[in-house]
Amino acid sequence: MTIDLDQARIALQEERARLVHQLEELGATETGELRSDLDFGGGFADAGAVTAERTEVLGLVKTLTQRLEEVDAALGQIDDGTYGTCATCGAEISPARLEARPASIHCIDCKSKT
Repeated sequence: MTIDLDQARIALQEERARLVHQLEELGATETGELRSDLDFGGGFADAGAVTAERTEVLGLVKTLTQRLEEVDAALGQIDDGTYGTCATCGAEISPARLEARPASIHCIDCKSKT
């Protein structure tokens, strides 16, 4: 089974667009910075709820930005001709893994170690 780079690029670009949209909906940039105009409320009685909500949003933003970094790294590997090669050990990433998760830049063995 060979890797269809055009199909992988399309899947990665679509995933990137979804991630950027989700970040925007949360009020964050692609780098994970929250917009300065984002308001979580300011009442003293609601301080605990505001803190909890902000913490939850920050956690979601962190997860989304990490996934975005993985997608960008995979797109970079397509561009430089190394897509399908583990970024850690240099082994081939199985085509089945790449089909299931096109943003994979590590083989299953290296990913399980992290």
